[in-house]
Amino acid sequence: MNSVRALRVPVGEDDSRRANRRDWDRYADEYQATHGSFLGDAGFVWGPEGQSEADLKLLGDVRGRDVLELGSGAGQCSRWVNSQGGRAVGLDLSMRQLQHSRRIDAETGVTVPQVCGTATQLPFADRSFDVVFCSFGALQFVADGAAAVAETARVLRPGGRFVFSVTHPTRWMFQDDPGEEGLVANQSYWDRTPYVEVDDETGMVNYVEHHRTIGDWVALLAAEGMALIRFEEPEWPADHDRTWGGWSRTRGLLTPGTAIFVAVLNA
Repeated sequence: MNSVRALRVPVGEDDSRRANRRDWDRYADEYQATHGSFLGDAGFVWGPEGQSEADLKLLGDVRGRDVLELGSGAGQCSRWVNSQGGRAVGLDLSMRQLQHSRRIDAETGVTVPQVCGTATQLPFADRSFDVVFCSFGALQFVADGAAAVAETARVLRPGGRFVFSVTHPTRWMFQDDPGEEGLVANQSYWDRTPYVEVDDETGMVNYVEHHRTIGDWVALLAAEGMALIRFEEPEWPADHDRTWGGWSRTRGLLTPGTAIFVAVLNA
């Protein structure tokens, strides 16, 4: 496998999409093997801290509601929504992730309709959904955050709810290290330059993740007529010792790793 360099350089929407589709197609098998039991085949966790939708109740009552999941992966969260009486549809950029969803559909008997696509160009009619949500999915990987929020607003019905979790924006001040070195701030919170991984041999962009401040997210929601009604920063559970990338007990007891935004589209 070729070596990879980590950089902070500008990358646009098209290049981000191509790179992240390739990356998730490559990584999907490992991701599901490593994290599948934590996520649950029909489970709904909002982030590495492990807080569930059953506990936080951020979506509201999903019974009889049309629900769209952005960056749905293997559909674990949508499958939970369907098990609660909702009508969830998933959308993901990675075909390999969607193949895992079909596998879990067959194993559980709980089916999630899935579409391969991007959050910046949703293939759905206006006002199709009562709820749109994203659990650490598509929103961190798109360059055009304004387009993603605008598309969400377009497909939501008036009064509909948009709920999403992302890496807590303050984490961008620190190295992505689960140890004590990951507690030392060495980068500007206001530097929106994306994190990029480039293949040393080919020069190809392999992975892109985009940073937006809390204020950026609030402004994007407001621009589309959405009101922020709740903002969650889950605390690290006392009995939780799982390490997931840069998330760990060492860091989680001192600084938030996940931010969850809950917004409602004005009627």
